[in-house]
Amino acid sequence: MQYRKLGNSGVSVSNLALGTMGFGSETPESEAFAIIDAYLEAGGNMLDTADVYGGGASEELLGRWRASRPADLTNKVIFASKARFGTGPDVNEAGASRRHLSRALNTSLKRLGVDAIDLYQLHGWDPLTPVEETLTFLDAAVRAGKIHYVGLSNFTGWQLQLMLSTAKAMGLQMPVTLQQQYSLASREIEYEVIPAALNSELGLLSWSPLASGFLTGKYTRKADAGADTRFGSDNAMMRHIGKDLFSSDRNWATLEVARQIAGEIGASVSQVALSWVTNRPGVTASIIGARTMAQLEENLPAADMQLGADATTRLDEVSANTPNDYPYGVFGRLQRHRYIDSSDQALRELPPA
Repeated sequence: MQYRKLGNSGVSVSNLALGTMGFGSETPESEAFAIIDAYLEAGGNMLDTADVYGGGASEELLGRWRASRPADLTNKVIFASKARFGTGPDVNEAGASRRHLSRALNTSLKRLGVDAIDLYQLHGWDPLTPVEETLTFLDAAVRAGKIHYVGLSNFTGWQLQLMLSTAKAMGLQMPVTLQQQYSLASREIEYEVIPAALNSELGLLSWSPLASGFLTGKYTRKADAGADTRFGSDNAMMRHIGKDLFSSDRNWATLEVARQIAGEIGASVSQVALSWVTNRPGVTASIIGARTMAQLEENLPAADMQLGADATTRLDEVSANTPNDYPYGVFGRLQRHRYIDSSDQALRELPPA
């Protein structure tokens, strides 16, 4: 396992974090406990959850695991949770308002059985709450000792920059991480979000680094996702995600190159895909959502895997987004780039005839 700074903070975390979304709902408690123990034994130290995972079941399970283990083990763990989405039927049981976040934070602290949450993340943007209200609450929670660090998740570029600029201008606690979907099959955040994060030294936490299992290599283009897979389940969102993934020629081409590289270096497809995203610029850790011990054991070797320059270039090229529309196409790039010898800028940027 490798270790990196948690964004612009003094804390070090493993480059593979363990996502616990299905713990207590999909993964039985005994197996979840065994997975956590094995992950920590392998050198991992960051457990990621949220107040809405399993309706609170994930946080509760982590609390029971923590209570059942010795303090010298649990004290090594970086606990990360999130709040923003609905936790009940009332109109105010959602969002990033001071009222909702206060109640959500206290509930998460109680479930986890901790005095402070190491990384408390906004699970998404709230268009109804002024950013000043949200940021002042988070700052007060840090000062009160209930939160150690603040993180964001699922933000667009302008939303991220607004939060950062406002916090800086008001002298409030600055977020240190950004948790976003990022993988060989999902690179759109490279347009705006990653540059904004890098500019402010935020550590990127990539969720769904294996594209919900698509990048494990277990699917083939000729076969539909089975009913026993996430894409073939009754979950409407997962079916929609699967439809987008399976209909992309670029994704299938990327998967084929990943298979080739895996064969060349004696690794699995998932290990290749995980290594690629975990070693992208600005990425602090990839969040592996192991629902079974077998999945954890499959993914762990990726923590110490470094793809060679040739393999990385092949994956970069085959998975690259190729937008034509302004402002991300050729014409848009011409408006943003500048060279010292800028007289030949247009010739550098235009694609070959």
